[in-house]
Amino acid sequence: MAERFLNFIGGEWVGAAAGRTFEDRNPADTGEIVGVFPHSDASDARQAVGAARHAQPAWAAIPAPKRGEILYRAANLLEARAESVAREMTREEGKTLPEAKGEVGRAINILRYFGGEGARLAGQTMPSERDRVVIHTFREPVGVVGLITPWNFPIAIPAWKAAPALIAGNAVVLKPSELSPLCALRLVEVLDEAGVTKGALNLVNGPGAEAGHEVVVNRDVDAISFTGSESTGGGIAVEAAKRRARVQLEMGGKNPTIVLKDANIADAVATVVNAAFFSTGQRCTATSRVIVEAPIVEAFNQALIERTRTLRVGNGLEAGVEVGPSIDERQLTKVLDYLAVGQREGARLEVGGERLSDGAYAKGYFSSPSVLSAVTSGMRVAQEEIFGPVLAVMPARDLDEAVEIANDIRFGLSAGICTSSLSSAYEFMRRIRAGLVMVNVPSAGVEYHVPFGGSKESSMGLREQGGVAMDFYTEWKTVYLKY
Repeated sequence: MAERFLNFIGGEWVGAAAGRTFEDRNPADTGEIVGVFPHSDASDARQAVGAARHAQPAWAAIPAPKRGEILYRAANLLEARAESVAREMTREEGKTLPEAKGEVGRAINILRYFGGEGARLAGQTMPSERDRVVIHTFREPVGVVGLITPWNFPIAIPAWKAAPALIAGNAVVLKPSELSPLCALRLVEVLDEAGVTKGALNLVNGPGAEAGHEVVVNRDVDAISFTGSESTGGGIAVEAAKRRARVQLEMGGKNPTIVLKDANIADAVATVVNAAFFSTGQRCTATSRVIVEAPIVEAFNQALIERTRTLRVGNGLEAGVEVGPSIDERQLTKVLDYLAVGQREGARLEVGGERLSDGAYAKGYFSSPSVLSAVTSGMRVAQEEIFGPVLAVMPARDLDEAVEIANDIRFGLSAGICTSSLSSAYEFMRRIRAGLVMVNVPSAGVEYHVPFGGSKESSMGLREQGGVAMDFYTEWKTVYLKY
């Protein structure tokens, strides 16, 4: 029988008030139920928000360096369980075990990094133009924050939202995706065991339309941080504006990598394949368009096709597997539908494009990594986020046209270039409209201690990660003191 899990509300593990549940299944083997979780609704979310509101003052009263010690303890607890949590991640999300281990390691680093921020929540002392008046500034928590997180990074994203929120003295209501809820629960477990004030951290499982919606519209939630689809993020922005709640949105990407004629083709192919196909392309920073300078298009395409054919698809728990399944049937169907759309529009399918369903693939959501060539900017496959192992190859005359093509989208999250020219690299850095700029490294390789976020319709609000993450979760207070 599958293991049953609960919500965490007010410091207690509880089921959904209505008694409903949902199953979390392995996308590589849908016959395996990873766990059964509460199908929470608005009443459960309201209970969690109420618990957070009640507990927040007590949590904020703990000195920030002491809150940091709690995050350090949580990091140590997670590190001790890293292997088992990584295996659970592969089972519920589908990414390969090495990728899952890397993500758990990233969550550990995030907890330690923001644990250190507890001793760095500094303000300023400034002179006044008035006699015997001193001005102080310091940070205060915003209050109760709602965190709505996606399925593709099921522990790293909850960690990089919850850790700065907690270290700042906020209380948290976390609503993870129902497609991969177990890893968020494991994060909550270690934070609770480490000593977070009961009620200051709450976990509510269930669909966004019910539990998530309540978190967004509840007037006791002072700020909302969301990562997910562009359409959902837009709806959250509208609802938050109605009550002037603080909002932070990380949404879509249609990320380009430019390959110039002076690039090393083998290195460029390795960079692009990593960014496009690892994690099954299910990363908001994944390369989905590669824009290749005309003189090397043929040679690059050939090398890219050969490497793509060698990618091993399968269950991420198996050694040597490089590409796992799509997260569910809907996402797999979306991938296959876009491949058909691209070909109708005139793109050429060079490799892949098939649902894999024989033998070990029979119970999973597998497809072969795909390369589309002869793609132009007007095609849907060049403009719309697919979120799967699909790469569009687009030719360009030179750097100028390549940058023009790269910028010709409504998104602006991540962008890369492969070149041996320092001048070309700097020209690209100056002209590209993206929040993350990569030179000779994969577009999807980001680190935890520096700002993360995009431009245009990819992001809204303040940046995540690094020291600047504290700006979203705190408010400045200015004090004038006359002695």
